[in-house]
Amino acid sequence: MLLYFRLLKESFAFAMSALSNNKLRTMLSLLGVTIGIFSIIAVLAAVDSLDRKIKNDLSSLDKNTIYLTSQSFGPSDVPRWKREQFPNVTFEEYQYLKGVLTHVENTCFQYFTVNQNIKQESKTVSNINMVAVTSEFVDIQRMEFSKGRFFNDSESYTGKQVVVLGYDIAQSLFDDIDPIGKTVRMYGQRFTVIGVTKKKGNSGIDIGGGDDTSVFFPSSFLRQIFGDNNPQVLPVIVVKPEHGADIAALKGEIAQKLRNYRGVKQGDIDNFFVNILSGLTDMIDSLLANVRIGGILISFFSFLVGGFGIANIMFVSVKERTNLIGIQKSLGAKNKFILFQFLFEAIILCVIGGAVGLLIVWLLAMLLTNLLEFEFILSLGNIVIGTGLSVIVGLISGILPAISASRLDPVEAIRSGM
Repeated sequence: MLLYFRLLKESFAFAMSALSNNKLRTMLSLLGVTIGIFSIIAVLAAVDSLDRKIKNDLSSLDKNTIYLTSQSFGPSDVPRWKREQFPNVTFEEYQYLKGVLTHVENTCFQYFTVNQNIKQESKTVSNINMVAVTSEFVDIQRMEFSKGRFFNDSESYTGKQVVVLGYDIAQSLFDDIDPIGKTVRMYGQRFTVIGVTKKKGNSGIDIGGGDDTSVFFPSSFLRQIFGDNNPQVLPVIVVKPEHGADIAALKGEIAQKLRNYRGVKQGDIDNFFVNILSGLTDMIDSLLANVRIGGILISFFSFLVGGFGIANIMFVSVKERTNLIGIQKSLGAKNKFILFQFLFEAIILCVIGGAVGLLIVWLLAMLLTNLLEFEFILSLGNIVIGTGLSVIVGLISGILPAISASRLDPVEAIRSGM
């Protein structure tokens, strides 16, 4: 065991000697490993950070929440031309389903619509997420308020011009002034502010709002000015199942009730989609997995370059130390000792290059976290992966030079080195 520690110590000394004596050559050779480790770990860190952000953003939502609409949240077997012919769900269908569905905690009607500007006197906030919903939305989303309240059933049904501001929107328009009872302008109309949501942090995923940069108002107002078939709005019926409800059975019940209401003939396909939020999260997970694999495959080519660079360094090192190898073997050093010496040296060089790559990723993650409202993480698992890959590259790229060094004839090695 002591022999291997000594061997590792000598290999480390030789690696440091290569770095100090041939700085430019060694740095250029290590650049490939550094770029390879940086590329792979940067991709893994970015995907992990995005994955954690998405899961945190969706944690407040019930993954069994059902979104009934003319569009699919994920891939569909229905041809696009046929999907485009599907009618939008309507407010009347929402009222019908609300009265007949069983094992449902709540149902609301919502419009997914384009972003708008909102004004308050001389102040304007642009590109705001507009959440047009019925009053049940507050219970489905379990919204909390720092001030005021959500609109009630009467205000919702009549489309009264009242609005609930997201925390950041309220701060941008009113600063520290209490906005309750004040008016804002949107859609060319005046709306009275009746509530401000509790601050909960920006959301990377927006399924109907709920974050600090949204405003909430009655969907009936939008229905009165746009109707149900305007391209600027996509009507959605949101269904929140009871706790412990059989989701598959509820999906079947919703589909059957709406088919009957629309008079869809037996044998014809549904002309609507019953989307479950968990299906969307599965699709996101699949997409992130594909991004992760694609990034790793692209980074693999950087590793090839790095591996060739390390192999080149080791072949040169064998050539330069041929005389020393001959002396070591003449003094009794075994082939295994010489092989491990050069193999450890290759691994140490790769680990140094990998450590530089990991350091760059860490510094970049810290910089982006401070500049953006998004937390980039470099996990211990990714550090272990980076270190492990460095060792593997060193092992593969150093094996041939190490074998060639271990097989040198001691007499010939001493003679060629003189």
